[in-house]
Amino acid sequence: MAVRRIEARGPAPVEEVWDRYATLARWPEWSPQISRVQASADQLALGVRGTVYAVGVVPLPFTVTSCRPEARTWSWQVRLGPVTLDLDHAVYAAGSGSRSTLSLAGPALVVAAYAPLAQLALRRLCADAAVTG
Repeated sequence: MAVRRIEARGPAPVEEVWDRYATLARWPEWSPQISRVQASADQLALGVRGTVYAVGVVPLPFTVTSCRPEARTWSWQVRLGPVTLDLDHAVYAAGSGSRSTLSLAGPALVVAAYAPLAQLALRRLCADAAVTG
């Protein structure tokens, strides 16, 4: 199993960045690889299950494995057949903007392939609304 940590900073206020994560329908706004999300709830919460529809990839089922809105952290597990990817997210204030971190854990090839897309998504997550919208 491989683990990789990714980080991005940007001018978007930390509350806005958290809302972009917490509101599942907003994921396609900042994550260019996601076309839509179907889930058992509209907001992140422990135990939420759903499907991420990634551009050019079969639908990916997911489960939110931890969610602490007060700390602006959450984790989820995404599956593609027998392959599992565990993702741990956090959002922090950084001056007048924000910083977001992601820890990816899974098969080395999957982690290596997904890391550049994840880096782009985190940059957009922390960017001004004009960049993402």
